[in-house]
Amino acid sequence: MISLSEYLILGALLFVISVAGIFINRKNLIVLLMCIELMLLAVNINFVAFSHFLGDVTGQVFVFFILTVAAAEAAIGLAILIVLFRNRRTIDVDDLDTMKG
Repeated sequence: MISLSEYLILGALLFVISVAGIFINRKNLIVLLMCIELMLLAVNINFVAFSHFLGDVTGQVFVFFILTVAAAEAAIGLAILIVLFRNRRTIDVDDLDTMKG
């Protein structure tokens, strides 16, 4: 059986990979969105692990709400990304930092 510490190590490893991805890649907006989603999934692994080992389903129910919000966030983020690409012809973060009307 897998212990709680192994689940927490996996969650921490995924979280560190996503934070490193955010700091290493600051140019591509799609990769930044994927790193944020990976960060949320790392937190969800911790919620499910604690919920399982404590014998309470509250953490697992909370994960369903987080996944719902993450799906809506990804859909809205990709919609904004498509609009930005149509208007500016780039998804480079350095080119998107100016707010022109």
